[in-house]
Amino acid sequence: MSRAEAVTTAAAGETRRPSPLWTLGLLRSELVTTFRRWRTLALLAVLAAVPILVGIAVKIETNDGSGPGGGGGDGPAFITQITNNGLFLVFTALAATLPFFLPMAIGVIAGDAIAGEANAGTLRYLLVAPAGRTRLLLTKYATTMAFCVVATLVVAVSALAVGALLFPLGELTTISGTRISFGEGLARALLIALVVAASLVGVAALGLFVSTLTNSGIAAMATTVGLLITVQILDQIPQLHALQPYFFSHYWLSFADLMRDPVYWDDLLHNLGLQALYAAVFGSAAWARFTAKDITA
Repeated sequence: MSRAEAVTTAAAGETRRPSPLWTLGLLRSELVTTFRRWRTLALLAVLAAVPILVGIAVKIETNDGSGPGGGGGDGPAFITQITNNGLFLVFTALAATLPFFLPMAIGVIAGDAIAGEANAGTLRYLLVAPAGRTRLLLTKYATTMAFCVVATLVVAVSALAVGALLFPLGELTTISGTRISFGEGLARALLIALVVAASLVGVAALGLFVSTLTNSGIAAMATTVGLLITVQILDQIPQLHALQPYFFSHYWLSFADLMRDPVYWDDLLHNLGLQALYAAVFGSAAWARFTAKDITA
């Protein structure tokens, strides 16, 4: 069911209980609407460009006869391995985009989920349709999570393509020093991409909650991104070390432990558990706010 059909159904005042097929139609409509927006396409284009720029920069630097990072040890931990195996560009690109670019993109999509509909004047019509507030909120969150996966895979696929074009591929050395096959490395890269996507569920829930607080999509997006930047700054202040393990961004780079042999699971599990906690808290807050909100637009 398209968005136009949903609004038409709403205008007719239909009050029957929605069927599962109607729910799937609503989800499909939200996915199509989200991924057809120029803003969404622009965000994905920026994310795809990051691995290209990193790969070209490393290639130019190594052609000049110096090692990646100039031997200073700056940048993501995987960057020194890119020239030996292009697959490491996937890990480097994810490490480079996770602190800001990926969360910012998720914040934009999540912040606009409810507030954007209110600003456009379509939220009231969607709620009159047999979706219900809870069902609509879950659909918006599912759409945001789908964008998390797609955005992360865009970074990974772009990095893999650039790495294959500019650098050799083959067996790779893990952080622990053991050798694994290219196939296993590719499987770990996919797993890392999925873990990175899962690391963003807390930001998605936070953005959705902020989106229920205002009728301005721009204000919701700006607030979500502002909170994201603030938390990242606080996570770097040594005096707040006792609080930092509870910040949603604290364990983001723990995905690097998937490149150890054996894998270190402690920080990975802490990260996933923390994201689930943020999703539960802010998801519940978003539901409580949205179900009690007076919809005027």
